[in-house]
Amino acid sequence: MGRCRWSFPASSAWPDDDFITTGADLEPATLVAAYGHGLFPMETESLPGTLCWWSPNPRGIVPIDRLRVTRSMRQSAKQYDVRVDTCLGDVMHACGNPLRKDGWITGPFMEAFTRLHHLGWAHSVEVFDREGQLAGGLYGVRINGLFAGESMFHVRRDASKVALMALVQLMRETGMTLLDVQWRTEHLASLGAIDVSREQYLALLAEALASAVT
Repeated sequence: MGRCRWSFPASSAWPDDDFITTGADLEPATLVAAYGHGLFPMETESLPGTLCWWSPNPRGIVPIDRLRVTRSMRQSAKQYDVRVDTCLGDVMHACGNPLRKDGWITGPFMEAFTRLHHLGWAHSVEVFDREGQLAGGLYGVRINGLFAGESMFHVRRDASKVALMALVQLMRETGMTLLDVQWRTEHLASLGAIDVSREQYLALLAEALASAVT
């Protein structure tokens, strides 16, 4: 994969705003370095065609020992088949559907994360219905004890929630400690997501990156 050829600003120099900087690229080494630095890429309508890097303040995380699982979610889980890393491209395309409110994911991002997947850094959790159709899923980046969630989707009831349940279970089984969800939305808050300050997040990130996982 090589080394990242870019230098991101030190966190001590970051503005209080969620938006940190622009530039760099979507090469695998750049992405892994950025996530390890507490940053992630995302395009924005206000800067079309510009690669932007973000560090929300506060940051949304889901404490993996506090995922809120309802009886309905447990019942729904019985109706689906969960798989891991079998169709990341399909999950990304579904998450990037332009008909979705947050369907901003572009072709270059899909290509970049596909490369990351082939290198073992990007992963997806997929939920299939009884007919074998993709009903929901999520994808993100794993570095040691960190899973940086990028996006999730569903076309059947509770399918994305089932994917999240499966992810958290996998994280628990492998000793991972930090599930980053970028921003705490109302939907994620209903599942147990909380806000932490940027300082807290970077401390948790350092612990997760240093942790030994299976």
